[in-house]
Amino acid sequence: MTDQMTGKTCIVSGASSGIGLETAVGLAKLGALVVMTSRNQAKGESALTYVKNRSGSDNVELMLVDFASLASIRGFVEEFKMGHDRLDVLVNNAGGINTSRSETLDGFETTFGVNHLGYFLLTNLLLDMLKTSAPSRVVSVSSRAHLRPKGMNFDDLNSEQSFSAMGSYGESKLANVLFTYELSRRLEGTGVTANCLHPGVVRSGFAQNNGGLVALAVKAFYTLGRPFTKSSVQGAQTSIYLASSPELEGVTGKYFDNSAETPSSRASHDEEEQRRLWEISEQMTGLVVSA
Repeated sequence: MTDQMTGKTCIVSGASSGIGLETAVGLAKLGALVVMTSRNQAKGESALTYVKNRSGSDNVELMLVDFASLASIRGFVEEFKMGHDRLDVLVNNAGGINTSRSETLDGFETTFGVNHLGYFLLTNLLLDMLKTSAPSRVVSVSSRAHLRPKGMNFDDLNSEQSFSAMGSYGESKLANVLFTYELSRRLEGTGVTANCLHPGVVRSGFAQNNGGLVALAVKAFYTLGRPFTKSSVQGAQTSIYLASSPELEGVTGKYFDNSAETPSSRASHDEEEQRRLWEISEQMTGLVVSA
């Protein structure tokens, strides 16, 4: 362990497996108080034990939240604020991909609802704490899959007219970048920075929730493509870097790959789309009630 992050409090969402789990390990090793989130109690407790053992730190906590439920996100934030007086780093990591269309408890297409609206609502509900704890950071895990869509399909955000697994996933990851850029602009002068990243193609439990042939295909890809993929430990390094590196003090509104600033897609820089997505997301999550 080192003391680089001693005295700092970090939330890592989706920390029960994959790169979220290893991000929690990395930040705990640096001395931070790490609050891990999981939607499953048993899986979360197993992950908590793993992080404590791997990091050598007992300064790690587990809290439950289901990002497919806006009420669950709100409940988590209320509970977190009751037990903590500061938040220095929020790592938005929870997410996934679904091969068939399904809906969250609030009626949103699941991939978009969890991957984007989950980030959006959680971050906004915690902005007051991030501002009072400044300098602080918001780190959002996106993907190179954001390069695929040419823009957000605002006429069908819920994929009711047409659904494809990669199409919905790519659009949700583009939403992560659009959100980050708009957030960074809105946070100017507050001391809170917002950046996003591509973790790499990581050999983890990602997409295994789909089961059946999809899970088998993903496992085969990871096996055959092993020389070109990353372990979860490697995949977490950019998240840890953005959350903790002194080099990034004051750096905001950027997209990173392999711990280096990298150009994001042309579509992600459309400021009109950034604002439009923000305003629609406010209405979808109930942060602003539509007239």
